[in-house]
Amino acid sequence: MIRVYNTMNKKIEELVPLKPNEISMYVCGPTVYNYIHIGNARPAIFFDTVRRYFEYRGYKVTYVQNFTDVDDKMIARANQEGVSLKEIAHKYINAYFEDTKKVNLKEEGMIRPRATEHIGDMIRIIQSLIDGGYAYEVNGDVYFEVEKDKDDYGCLSGQNIENLKAGARIEVNDIKRSPVDFALWKKAKEGEPSWDSPWGKGRPGWHIECSAMSSKYLGDTFDIHGGGQDLIFPHHENEIAQSRCSSHGEYARYWMHNGYINVNGEKMSKSLGNFFLLREVLEHYEGRVIRFFVLSAHYRKPIDFSDAELTQSKAGLERIDNAVLRIKEKLSEKSSEDGDDLKGLASYLEETKEKFIAAMDEDFNTAQGIGAIFELVKEVNKYADTEKVSEEGMKNLAAAETYIRYIMEEVLGVLLKNDENIGNLTSELVEFILELRREARAEKNWALSDKIRDRLGEMGIKIKDGKDKTTWSL
Repeated sequence: MIRVYNTMNKKIEELVPLKPNEISMYVCGPTVYNYIHIGNARPAIFFDTVRRYFEYRGYKVTYVQNFTDVDDKMIARANQEGVSLKEIAHKYINAYFEDTKKVNLKEEGMIRPRATEHIGDMIRIIQSLIDGGYAYEVNGDVYFEVEKDKDDYGCLSGQNIENLKAGARIEVNDIKRSPVDFALWKKAKEGEPSWDSPWGKGRPGWHIECSAMSSKYLGDTFDIHGGGQDLIFPHHENEIAQSRCSSHGEYARYWMHNGYINVNGEKMSKSLGNFFLLREVLEHYEGRVIRFFVLSAHYRKPIDFSDAELTQSKAGLERIDNAVLRIKEKLSEKSSEDGDDLKGLASYLEETKEKFIAAMDEDFNTAQGIGAIFELVKEVNKYADTEKVSEEGMKNLAAAETYIRYIMEEVLGVLLKNDENIGNLTSELVEFILELRREARAEKNWALSDKIRDRLGEMGIKIKDGKDKTTWSL
């Protein structure tokens, strides 16, 4: 049983899909007027992992994530660069794929609609809202009348219409009936891109595009709507209002929102100037490290973004790399008839499988799921030191390696190192350092011996002095 925190009801609920063994998901994508920043990468990575996990649990997933390719910011960027809106969209959508490929987003089977490809769908919804008395046209602009949805408006965000009115900015010659009404269609301004409509030339408002694209590919009611916490109000609240009033249906049944990324304790944002482009971060850290960093915290909690945190994630990921490579090294050895069957490892592997599923089933707790993998890695390192291993033991080691790699790469989407030469080189370097330490001990240079031991320990390498040999593990 998979349970999710539903922002709509403010509690964790059992997820019961509309169709047995099928999941429909819509996640708000980026407005493509610039390269994406690390904050945009968080929902992309997390909801990609959600999709992967559903598939791991046997669900057929229909996953839609859009591109907003018409917007005030896009028009401003096009004018700034002296090119068309279409050229701006093409440039930054291509850049999006270049950047997100490096964090291993699963594009196979994805539906990635663009707003400008669905103008007709938006016009049909807007017209239905006008016909139903929920929207009105003024001089070529069309607005949703929030007061007509007063019994339900605010259901997601908890916003109160009267409070919103009181806090709204009063604009001179405002043509709206209420300051809280929002635009469904905007009359064309000179020099701006526009489309024909029953209300004259214009372009859609921001919120209507997601209602149109989600209903186009998933129907009026679907399972999960996701996005960043910053979209709860007004974007998702307005989506709900216009979609429910148009179709008189439920719209999304479960709402999932990821937390912010903080820099020095403050929410990362363009307005504060403390944001980092994903491609800039990729110049210093591998995409797999960034993905591992994002998944190492629960998705609803804020993440502190810093070099220290990324370096820690890199070190943690290398622990998993090295464990897998050590297993491969052990598997290259011959089994022994009187060797250990490693039944303890087999038992621990089964426990890990249960722990991982339990963590992910409870609101996609990737942090706990990764914790279970780390516990298995610790056990693997113990068993990799076993001197004699039977054929059955080798099978148990192979099963552990296969499981770790599958969960990390296919379910969490975090790629592991696959170069056995790296694993052999690491082992050879550690063995060389231990040889130097043995020489220091033979010369009774205890200070150097202890310094080597302590430094290796700081690097996550534990050594154990035996009667005849020194062994090491990660």
